[in-house]
Amino acid sequence: MCGIAGYFGSGNQNILNQMIDSIKYRGPNNTGTFCNHKIGLAHARLSIIDTSAKGNQPMSDQTKKVWITFNGEIYNFSELKQELQQDGIKFQSNSDTEVLIYLYKKYNVNFLQKINGMFALCIYDAKKEEIILARDRFGKKPLYWGIFKNTFIFGSELKALTAHPDFVKKIDINSLNKYLQFEYIPTPHTIIEKTFKLEPGTYLKFDGQNIEKKKYWDIKFDKNQDITEKNALELLDQKLKKAVSQRLVSDVPLGVFLSGGLDSSAICYYAQKFSSQKINTFSIGFEEKSFDESNYARQVATHLQTNHHEKIFSIKECLDIIPEIFSKLDEPMADSSILPSYLLSKFARENIIVSLSGDGGDELFCGYDTFKAEKYINLYKKLPKIIQTSLKKSAPKLPTSFANISLDFKIKKFLSGANTTRKNRHPIWLGSFSHEERKNLFQKNVWDQIKNSNEFEDINNYWKQTNNHWDKLILLYLRTYLMDDILVKADRASMFNSLELRSPFLDFELANFVNSLPQKFKYRGKHTKYILKKLLEKKLPQEIIYRKKKGFGIPIAEWLCTELKPLTLEMLDKKRIEEQGLFNYSYIKQLLDDHFAHRKDNRKLIWTLIVFQLWYNEWIK
Repeated sequence: MCGIAGYFGSGNQNILNQMIDSIKYRGPNNTGTFCNHKIGLAHARLSIIDTSAKGNQPMSDQTKKVWITFNGEIYNFSELKQELQQDGIKFQSNSDTEVLIYLYKKYNVNFLQKINGMFALCIYDAKKEEIILARDRFGKKPLYWGIFKNTFIFGSELKALTAHPDFVKKIDINSLNKYLQFEYIPTPHTIIEKTFKLEPGTYLKFDGQNIEKKKYWDIKFDKNQDITEKNALELLDQKLKKAVSQRLVSDVPLGVFLSGGLDSSAICYYAQKFSSQKINTFSIGFEEKSFDESNYARQVATHLQTNHHEKIFSIKECLDIIPEIFSKLDEPMADSSILPSYLLSKFARENIIVSLSGDGGDELFCGYDTFKAEKYINLYKKLPKIIQTSLKKSAPKLPTSFANISLDFKIKKFLSGANTTRKNRHPIWLGSFSHEERKNLFQKNVWDQIKNSNEFEDINNYWKQTNNHWDKLILLYLRTYLMDDILVKADRASMFNSLELRSPFLDFELANFVNSLPQKFKYRGKHTKYILKKLLEKKLPQEIIYRKKKGFGIPIAEWLCTELKPLTLEMLDKKRIEEQGLFNYSYIKQLLDDHFAHRKDNRKLIWTLIVFQLWYNEWIK
């Protein structure tokens, strides 16, 4: 995996060096640049396929008319290379990057339809005097862009753009409002004004004056209502085999992240099946038992006979990495599981350079508890209004527990979204500050700027793309929570440690197939992930397949009152908040007092604010 950066307009070699140096950890093996007149392309390489110097980037064709800087892996590049060789193309390397150059020359932007992989790339066509940016179908790899003083600037991370002297760093208040709702900033927005994330399955052309942006792929739900369960199981097995086997190709050490959950265990099963030797698996645990799942990972590793690596972390070790993470995290993202994800990546990097993960399984197969809650909503709505009102009044009085996904937490979260619209319900369940809470949080002059804006505008756009209610929810998860939370967390946690992370469930052919299945194969009776569980019944231990979902969490609620309290008080200090001029300190103090006294579990609200303050302190102040 790699980092890319560049500009089209104003710049020079020194600027280009600074841009790529800011994300050097994404590719520590080699740094390359191409700087010519108004174009600058840069690349930081993590060598995975063809580790020789021939695979270094930026790379060009033999005429020096087409240049590319590319971050990602193309899993079907060998077949595509054979096709091009039949056309007489003679390759100088064994890399997938060179294949992309000649695919572009043959098919123009339509080459994107032919590749299967995860990627963010920029092609400079000197003959047309234009650049093309493109991002993979599910947004696995990040790509930021913006135009400042007529200069087009892009990069794998926001910090690469900020290194260009024309970049203007000003907080987008509407994006901040969305961040406080979702705990992340939804694509295409960023925390900085006039700066954007390129949408997944999309390419962008820029010729120095005009921007053209088009989708080359989108999620579809072309239902096969007649498929039998037997055929569905056979095809799912075939698709998973292919997706995993393609992602085992590597010229460097490879392994699998194994949490002991269904998705990572499934990937581990197929990886071990296709490996001629014991696959390396990695898991971590915590001394806090209600958050520790290492015993499940150990059970799966023993069952599959993998070469298992495990480490149990203390609270101190987990908290000590906060400065490491937030010195690099250049856009606020408040999923606290980035801490264990970072620790896992750091631990695994001691032995491997590439890892497979189970990301995407919960979204495709309706695996989250919120999908169960969606069914319970229908029962709740049938209750007499007087009972609904009574439940809402009683819920805040439930004893507050700081345990992982406690009963009172579930009940309060469920009721918070029970009476909203169907399209906004899940973002509210997953998110942080409600509309009323944000109104209380923001200072009046700030709130007046955003009170009439629609923080759910991006949700509305996705909601219109399909008709079936469950398909709408799956699409929503794939294009919001997965893309802008889970995949961002996975990319940053792994790349901050120079580790490549691959997600077989997000193979677009596999995803197309799963999306074509009737809903009864995903959620049936009391079982989420029905068809995936049926497929694995003879492959994994039953207690792994049917155990209760737990999630990759940490005891953040308790830590805020203990080990994290000094950082909390520092980041949310009255003087700091008042000087910043965004938030009402009195409201923040009430959040803290209620949490410290165990009157309310405000973990999500407080952590979301801490993350913003850490970001602000590092990147704005």
